[in-house]
Amino acid sequence: MQIMGISGMPGSGKSIVSDVATENGAIIVSMGDIIREEAKKRGEGTKETAQNLRAEHGDYIVSELTIKKIKKLQDEGVDNLIIVEGIRSHFEVEMFKDNFDNFIILSVVANPALRFERLKLRQREDDSTDYNVFKKRDEQELNFGIGSVIALSDKIIINESDIESFQEEVREFFKEMNI
Repeated sequence: MQIMGISGMPGSGKSIVSDVATENGAIIVSMGDIIREEAKKRGEGTKETAQNLRAEHGDYIVSELTIKKIKKLQDEGVDNLIIVEGIRSHFEVEMFKDNFDNFIILSVVANPALRFERLKLRQREDDSTDYNVFKKRDEQELNFGIGSVIALSDKIIINESDIESFQEEVREFFKEMNI
């Protein structure tokens, strides 16, 4: 079983990579979904929960919860590619590499203005139409260590063209990696 992490700033195109991967049977495990589930249980916002989880349980907590979920899938006999969406710190990278052989990271990057426009269209709960709020969210992501993850990536894809071209580039990456 291949485990692959996807990283990138909000609005970079991580979910598009996941969508392309699911075309070939991949299973997506979203670290953001794990945080959103925990935020709902706690009655907190996602940003607050992400910070609180790390303060309460250490830098590895979100990766530990994600690894637990992946190992459960393995125990159930799942042999598909598993995509871990939303890796944000080098601590998380270390945990995945320690727990899964041949773990690789793909990062998706795009300029801030383009990502902001995408987030305004997406309108997910933690997205904002206020550019200052967007910039603050970017700063929080960078403080978590996402820049280190991108720097440590096995592959980086720039997503600043149309969606069809980006999807094709992702498919080519999967083909090159025999995924």
